[in-house]
Amino acid sequence: MIEIDFEPLLPIGWSLALAPALHAALGTLEPDPAPRAMWLLRLVEVHRETLKLHDGHAEHVGRALPRLVRELSEAGAALAVGDWLLCARDSQGGLWVERRLEPLNHVARRDADGRRHAVVSNVDTALFVMGLDADFNPRRLERFLLLAQHGVQPVVVLTKADLVAPEPATREALVADEIDALRARVGPAVPVLAVDATSPQAALTLAPWLVPGQTVVLLGSSGAGKSTLTNTLAARSLQDTGPVRAHDHRGQHTTTSRSLHRLPGGACVIDTPGLRALRPDIDEAALARGFEDVEALSLRCRFRDCRHGDEPGCAVHEGVTPDRLRNYLKLQRELRRDTMSALERQRQLSEWKARGRAGELRARMKRGEA
Repeated sequence: MIEIDFEPLLPIGWSLALAPALHAALGTLEPDPAPRAMWLLRLVEVHRETLKLHDGHAEHVGRALPRLVRELSEAGAALAVGDWLLCARDSQGGLWVERRLEPLNHVARRDADGRRHAVVSNVDTALFVMGLDADFNPRRLERFLLLAQHGVQPVVVLTKADLVAPEPATREALVADEIDALRARVGPAVPVLAVDATSPQAALTLAPWLVPGQTVVLLGSSGAGKSTLTNTLAARSLQDTGPVRAHDHRGQHTTTSRSLHRLPGGACVIDTPGLRALRPDIDEAALARGFEDVEALSLRCRFRDCRHGDEPGCAVHEGVTPDRLRNYLKLQRELRRDTMSALERQRQLSEWKARGRAGELRARMKRGEA
């Protein structure tokens, strides 16, 4: 017996756009001679052995069927906060996840070996939080922005403006300059805002993306102010916060797991642990969308196979800041490595080592040591 009351699910992010995924998931259930109740729940927190789930009224603790975990693993996927799940109870009352609805979108990253790791699923907006202190790093921000794919609206949220300068007038001018510079760098499609993460005014500033039924995720490095902003948006203390290190303003990972919370205005927010090393899970099309200026200028290069280095007539080299261009080329190299086989990676590593040895030999010969 499958009876789903959608009304309480709307405030935790359910939308009609997910209906096809629900019908598809229901169609994969095997016929059961003994009728049993099933529930549609949202995954709000993932632990090592258990899952925290929400039905729109209250939270429940459940587990994923080993078969489901295996199927997702074989498909290169995993359960993530924000997923919608079909669940049932066993004869002892235990709650088990039997099916995952195909997500409308997901945010994923890759590790150093190129393996994909799910971050969150089914989000409408990604708030990329970056402090205007030692955390400020436009190149890292460009990498974070590439996480926003498949209908996820990116928004840059700058915090810690009070650390820019002691005088209010000077501070406002410097913050305005940083905002203008970032807007010029990331393009007009990405809003760039500055907020005080501890002030209720932050909720008013972000109100356009916090409408009822919407899900936003906070992404950024440790110490950027994500958990502080989560507490401010919720108007209560949901997440632990801690000071950053005095010598480098780095955070200390007070948030250790991703978690979804309901906000007073009807939206949902997902807080996430800080990411210091980030390789976004993207393809060539996603990279092109994230660097539209580079792609547009590349059409004007003199050579069709221009690599945007020292080639004469390179429009990209002339029209894009060196820092942004270096970031683009590095991401391009990482993307190519992700598509290589293990043998191709080994061959590339051997070539790099051979070039290194050759360069070292040339240097020794110039010094008269060889």
